[in-house]
Amino acid sequence: MIGKRVTYRTVDGVRIPGTWRHAFIRNGSTHFLTDLVIYADGLIDCWGLVTVEEFEEKLRTGWVATTFPDGAQASAHGLARWKFSEPRTTLTPDVLAAEVRDTIDKLNKRADSTGRCLAAVDAFLADRTEDNRAAARAAFLAIPVSRRRYALGDMDSKDWPLRVMAAGPGGTTYLPTDPQVTEEQYERAVAYLEERARRKAEWQKRDLADGPALPHAPAIHLHPSYPNDPVAAPGLRGLRNDYPAPITVGKVVYPSVSHAYWALSVAQPEVHEAIVVADTAAAAHGLAAGAPTREGWEHARTAAMTSLLRAKYDQHPELAEILLATDDATLVYDGLDSAFWVDNGGRGRNWTGRLLELVRSELHMRRAGIPGL
Repeated sequence: MIGKRVTYRTVDGVRIPGTWRHAFIRNGSTHFLTDLVIYADGLIDCWGLVTVEEFEEKLRTGWVATTFPDGAQASAHGLARWKFSEPRTTLTPDVLAAEVRDTIDKLNKRADSTGRCLAAVDAFLADRTEDNRAAARAAFLAIPVSRRRYALGDMDSKDWPLRVMAAGPGGTTYLPTDPQVTEEQYERAVAYLEERARRKAEWQKRDLADGPALPHAPAIHLHPSYPNDPVAAPGLRGLRNDYPAPITVGKVVYPSVSHAYWALSVAQPEVHEAIVVADTAAAAHGLAAGAPTREGWEHARTAAMTSLLRAKYDQHPELAEILLATDDATLVYDGLDSAFWVDNGGRGRNWTGRLLELVRSELHMRRAGIPGL
């Protein structure tokens, strides 16, 4: 079964998302426990990147092993070696290949075999013809055996309603231990599926009432830039903290958000004054780096940055329009700041991007006329 682990590889500067599961690779006479990594572009890393078709060939040849002979040698990352004794597994090459194909669908936000099955069931419930039931049966049996019990998300009933509906009255399910399906069992299974569909529709209405769970606009990468002077149409550069958009905080005018942030972070008044008049945001950062930090700054810095960003976009409506134009996109902020503030290829916390999204939401709230709390 593929887990919810997240990884990625970078191709020409583009991040390809992926996930992984444990698997055995048979090299010579030894079975090596390893990580099988599946990527959204359809490549699988099994000691080298291969296509889905090449991966299925490696399953057929046993390079990616799904059977383990009694007494065969095994190794786990150099941590331990052992021999299999009475090994048992339900994994087959076909099941593992189907799981991998499902994973690629999920990574691409497409319906996998379970999603296609549930869509076919919905079509059957809307029009209970024998053809629609046959289509639902075919879609259900296309789910890997290892995943069928999870299709309904109900670990009490598991896949009982689906396999009974698929078999039909007088039919038999894919499980040899199941008895022949009776009319009463069939109607009970269909009633279960109808009730599930009704509850799902209710929950979807509730979700729609609050808006989508994920952004519908593509993510926007705010790349580093080093502007010295404001320009008429800065575009996304205007969303950078070092963009020269002076803000007034109290009685002090700071040349940029970055100047204000670093000036407020230092404990010595004379350094604060030097940062205020620094030629560039980089110079302001350098001055702050060589001075003692204000006590408790690490606990207050996020709130301080939020206030500074609010001031910037309140005092510069033209830049607020640029921020609003990003819609609900995830804002990925990069630069030379600490990993706390920047994304850094997924290794940082991206707090600057997250706070920009917060301020953007506040601007949307104000524009919609929603009263503030």
